[in-house]
Order: sequence, then structure tokens, then C-alpha cells
Amino acid sequence: MSKYKAIFTDIDGTLFSHKSRRFPPSTLEAIKIIRKKGVQVFIASGRNYYLIKKSGILNYITPDGMITMNGAQVLINDESIYLHPIPSETVDALIKFSKRLRFGLTLIEEFEGHINMIDERVIMAHEKYGTRFPQPRTFPDHYDRTIYQAIAFCDNFDESLFLPHLKDCKTARWDEFAVDIMPVDSDKAKGLQSVLKHNKWKKEEVIAIGDGENDIELLQAAGVGIAMGNGRDILKSKANIITDDIDKSGYVKALHKLGLIDDIELAYCLKLDADVIDQDNEF
Repeated sequence: MSKYKAIFTDIDGTLFSHKSRRFPPSTLEAIKIIRKKGVQVFIASGRNYYLIKKSGILNYITPDGMITMNGAQVLINDESIYLHPIPSETVDALIKFSKRLRFGLTLIEEFEGHINMIDERVIMAHEKYGTRFPQPRTFPDHYDRTIYQAIAFCDNFDESLFLPHLKDCKTARWDEFAVDIMPVDSDKAKGLQSVLKHNKWKKEEVIAIGDGENDIELLQAAGVGIAMGNGRDILKSKANIITDDIDKSGYVKALHKLGLIDDIELAYCLKLDADVIDQDNEF
């Protein structure tokens, strides 16, 4: 049995490659292997449950739990053990700025989300990540629904105009024209810590792996933080381990470095990726 109880893993850029448009076979096989060794697997994503499902990852693995919406919700056995909404006055302020600055704003609830307008920035950001934009809706000045995450489809300049006016909020940019907005005291790390408390685990007993700015706190909250080789430089500077690119079997190589995957298992996983590449080259 492993000394590690669990691994908390991001999806986009970590499990799913937006370059090859697939989950690397070595990654999926590595997850199967470590689960047989008693390591639980938790998804830790900026997506809500609906978008996690749309990613396709649940067709390959059944996670032991999920941190969704950048830590605003934690699910174990399909039950929420932690919820942290955005204050309603902050939501209303965001709506006001989206109307004044004319940028798309997605407001995400526990099981659904809506967007107020769709322009080229919205379309381009979603196309890059293979996601569909949510159902459009006209937002009233006061939004009377509980919101756990918001996404502003704007550039850095527009962000600099509205962020100082949002009380106790922070952002995590994931695209040139897309930025997550969340309470300053909410992130993936809070979700991880709620799982530690729920399961009576210690920080040293868990691993976290990711590639984006919204994974910084997650990696710091774990005993071992792993940054993908294709990850943001700022994340790499905070990581204990920097592994290879997602499309160069970086996920399984990191687990091998930690001793969770042995040499024979690594060779098998690498062959799975090589076989897929060979098949691609045939076409």
C-alpha cells in the first residue's frame, strides 16, 4: 500500500490535452494502477459538475470525490460536503460591470450556469478548451440565484477596471480573454482541506497535480505539489516537482518519480502513448 492516501488532479491541461484533444492513455492507465494500490483519486477543477461530465473524464474513471468550481463545492459520494457561494452583492456588481464594459459573463450555480452575451472572445475561449458555452440569459441588475463561480470573458485591462471594485474577490486567468472570479477565501486548496478534514487525513498524505494559475493554492495545500511541464511558469515556481508535458507522458512520469508507478508499469504506460502516436501517424 502507498504512503499516500490520495491524489488531487486538475482536468484541463493535466488529464486532458487540448493539443491532441484526448486523455493520454498513459495517464488513464496510471490512475487505474495507483487506485489498485489504495490511492484515492479526486478531481479538482474550475469546472462545475456538469462541465466535468461534459469533459468526458467520467467515462474513463469514477473519482472518489470532486472539488468543483475552483473549490466552491466539494462532492463525495454525490453529496456536497462543502459549499462556498459568491456574495450576492458581488454578483450584482459583476453584472453591472459586464453591462458597462460589454463583456460576456458566465454565472455558475451548483448544477447549471448561464451567460449574458456571446461574442468572439467567448467563442474563442470555449473552442480552445472544447467546451460549450452555457445557455444565454438576460441578467437582471439584482440576481436572486446562488452563484458559486463567475467567468468574465475580457482582457487584462477590463479586469483591472472591475476587480478593485469587487469586495474580497480574486481572479485566476485561464485564457487571454477568460478569467475565473471567486471569493478571496475560496480556492481549490479550501476544497482539499475540507476533504482532509472529512477523511481525517494529513497534508503529507496527499498529492496535488495541475497546470494553471488556479492550481497554485492546491499544490501548496498538498504534501507534494506537481506542476505539468506545459503548466504556467508561476505554478512551476511553487511546485515540489515539475514533470514533463502532458503530451509527453508527464502525468505517469511524475507518479513514477514518487514511487507510485514502478519501472515495468512505466514502460507499459509509455508504450500505450507510443502506440497511439503511431496510429495517428498512419493517418
